[in-house]
Amino acid sequence: MLKRPHVQPTIGILGGASDVATGHYYRLINAQANARLGGWDIAETLIAGMNFGNIEHFVRLQQWQPLSDYVDAHVAKLAAARVDLVLCASNTLHRFVPQLVAAHGLPFLHIADPTAEAIKAQGLSKAILFGTAPVMRESYMRDRYEQEFGLQIVLPNEAEIVDIDRIIFDELVKNQIRQASRQRYVDIANRLQRDCGAQALILGCTEIALLLDQPDYLPMPLFDTTALHCAAAVARVMSWDARAGEAP
Repeated sequence: MLKRPHVQPTIGILGGASDVATGHYYRLINAQANARLGGWDIAETLIAGMNFGNIEHFVRLQQWQPLSDYVDAHVAKLAAARVDLVLCASNTLHRFVPQLVAAHGLPFLHIADPTAEAIKAQGLSKAILFGTAPVMRESYMRDRYEQEFGLQIVLPNEAEIVDIDRIIFDELVKNQIRQASRQRYVDIANRLQRDCGAQALILGCTEIALLLDQPDYLPMPLFDTTALHCAAAVARVMSWDARAGEAP
């Protein structure tokens, strides 16, 4: 008799922002799932992949409503498939994605939450936030960390924001890793630690870990939103699976 297939809750990944980050999500989720399940088992996933060219266009021009409408069409695909948990593989798109997912009645795991929990678990309270320009200039991610978790967020100055954002859009989303760019990030983080007393660095863009992938680059803990998001998602669906697929 054939063994009954092991069907788990499905993780829906809102991807394509960028394809580099989305591929990293898929690898990390399945590595985490296999570590828990063993054998040949990996996670049940469904990726709704967007065209990053469209996202880049709307973000550059700050056309948030057309971008929200574009993203919502892809959230609808995950809703139609009745996925059990939605992840957005982009810090930037969290500007409006939580509200879109809620409108479709789907469970959602916010990318900031596992990172904030990890920072607090280490007894830290003051962290630098790197990300795209909207993540750093606008308050939606900072508010999540500060208001929901009581953390203090330290931000780069305007010239540093421009450089961090440029490196993300011109290099990292194309999987281009340059030592000069790594050094620029390290120099900014060191300045903020020295001048502002920051205790940690949040890699608040899902591609930044490609550049700062070793802890010895900086004398402070690095908190990778991508890796922490993936680990938390797998832990959540596996806990539902252990209770016969019960979901909230």
